[in-house]
Amino acid sequence: MVLEMETVTTTPRTEEARFTDTYTRVFPVVARFISKMNGSFQDAKDIFHDALIIFYEKQQQPEAQQYRSEEAYIVGIAKHLWLRKHKADREQVALDAFEATLAIPPDYFLQPGQNKILRILQHTGQHCMNLLQAFYYDKKSMQTIAAQFNYTNVRTATVQKFKCLEKVRNLIRQHSIRHEDLID
Repeated sequence: MVLEMETVTTTPRTEEARFTDTYTRVFPVVARFISKMNGSFQDAKDIFHDALIIFYEKQQQPEAQQYRSEEAYIVGIAKHLWLRKHKADREQVALDAFEATLAIPPDYFLQPGQNKILRILQHTGQHCMNLLQAFYYDKKSMQTIAAQFNYTNVRTATVQKFKCLEKVRNLIRQHSIRHEDLID
């Protein structure tokens, strides 16, 4: 009598099932790490997705290494990505925050009553003089200046202010005036 052996065949897990399994096992670990590092849930998702992409791209390479623990490797990638992102974010400072830290002494800007400055500004024309006065002395925003001088938008007002400053610079260069010459 011949015994027939029943062969048990296991179908290899599909990539989708493997991906889903990896996601459900590893994402909570990455999310906890990023949460401890003051990251948001969205940060955790973004970092984890990037780590998965890097891991799977490495797996597709012909010389791909086999890792003892895919979980540990993906968590390591995620930690590296988070620390790199966190460091980059720390180095960036918002301009508003930076401007708030600047302390400009009240006497830094020359006063409108100084004759030499007034003469140079008068050579630029009344319009430039009024525009520069509105920005530097009256401390009006570019939006307010754009409305006051009937510019179509803030960009146009900014360009006009730049042109006026260039006129002043050119006059100073033409007459070889130094900063010390402007102060009484």
